[in-house]
Amino acid sequence: MGTMNSPVQALIAAIGQVLLGKEHQVKLALACLLARGHLLLEDLPGTGKTSLAEALSRGFGLDFRRVSFTSDLLPADLTGLNVFDSQRSRFDFHPGPLFSQVLLADEINRASPRTQSALLEAMANGRVSVDGISHPLPEPFLVIATQNGLDQGGTAPLPESQLDRFLMRLHLGFPTREAERDLLQGQALQAAQLASELTAAHLQALQQQVQTIHTSPALLDYVLDLLARSRDSGRPGLPLSPRAGLALLAAARAWSLIAGRDHVLPEDVQAVLTPVCEHRLDGGQIRGEATLSSRLLGAAGGLR
Repeated sequence: MGTMNSPVQALIAAIGQVLLGKEHQVKLALACLLARGHLLLEDLPGTGKTSLAEALSRGFGLDFRRVSFTSDLLPADLTGLNVFDSQRSRFDFHPGPLFSQVLLADEINRASPRTQSALLEAMANGRVSVDGISHPLPEPFLVIATQNGLDQGGTAPLPESQLDRFLMRLHLGFPTREAERDLLQGQALQAAQLASELTAAHLQALQQQVQTIHTSPALLDYVLDLLARSRDSGRPGLPLSPRAGLALLAAARAWSLIAGRDHVLPEDVQAVLTPVCEHRLDGGQIRGEATLSSRLLGAAGGLR
């Protein structure tokens, strides 16, 4: 575990120079990437959502594209389209921005439901179909979507089925007073200045290593207890699906790898429970401090 863990910790420290005072959120975002999941960032404008997305991609030397999800964005603007070549009398496929290793879908909830669905279909299948021909997306492939608060004008909430395609939802929040002082003094790096020795091959090796992290039968029972409690009749919120259970376990494995362990502890599950499950439990609504996931965790009790 130690051979890979040192570069990972160096990357966390490097991204921490871009997002000051946000080490916990950086670790969660990295865990999402290592678990092969897609990430939804929801917060006010100007809190560092774009900087985090760009820093993660640069940290692994990944191809990065950004698309603003305006109301007039069409599915073909994402997937690409076939263009007729008159000289060769044939149609050639011109790939769209989806064909990048990291796609930042900026303000996803401002686009039409049809365009949102085109993106989320690609996230689910790892490929797109244009005029009946399937085109595989690059490996690795990660979507980082940003979403403004639903109380802002011109926004449309994502349906629960589409929210479920995101492994995690994170809120960055405001920096601490000390971190914001450093920011005002110009001590934060720009994402373009981030230097890292990691590559896409390192990322794929880490993603494979995450799948080998050991989970004991007792740990699996703990996860099953959490899923079962969410499905109890009379409890507030939506029940967690089997896909949510797989996402929770994958994220917990990634969190334990970041911590340098080869096995999952209950604390790993607890660390990722809210970002993995909150948007699934509450259908995209923010419940405040007494979150549904924290109440679910309390109800499930300790490890059996």
